[in-house]
Amino acid sequence: MDDETVIRLRRVVLRLARQLNAASLGEGLTPTQASVLGIVTNRGPLGLTELAEIEGLNPTMLSRVVGKLDSFGLIQRQRDPDDFRAARVEVTAKGKQAYQRIAEQRAAILSGRVARLPAEQEAALIDALPALENLAEDLRAAVRRGRAERALGDVSAEPALPGVSSAARPARSSRPARSGSRARPG
Repeated sequence: MDDETVIRLRRVVLRLARQLNAASLGEGLTPTQASVLGIVTNRGPLGLTELAEIEGLNPTMLSRVVGKLDSFGLIQRQRDPDDFRAARVEVTAKGKQAYQRIAEQRAAILSGRVARLPAEQEAALIDALPALENLAEDLRAAVRRGRAERALGDVSAEPALPGVSSAARPARSSRPARSGSRARPG
């Protein structure tokens, strides 16, 4: 696939995602909150580490999202029965209902738009589904490999995503950054 086609594919996927994410706004949720709610609804109960990995969020951001969803009564935190230091989250009945409405809104939006397409384009979308599903799974696996490489500090490893060199990755210091400190003159 040439570079221009790759750019077109990326742009259309992002536009579709933005439009479908807009359907979650009716529930008063951000797209990230709706996504986390969907994952917990469909796969839960989940540990926070596993949820962060699936969603691709850092622990601080995930904690905020989970806190909001918990305060809305859509999910609840529980102690992990296998590790009392860890937490798990599971969807509540209210959360299931909210996610069902989001899924129905998204499905209605998408099916309504697809119904307006010429029959040949609708058939082409259906034919493209297996390739798009494979692409999504392959990208997910590549991103996970990239995170694992960075977590292990393996910057010499082959890039997880084609076209992303290890030189393009930001350099990381082994020392934690200190906020608000200044070097003192010697």
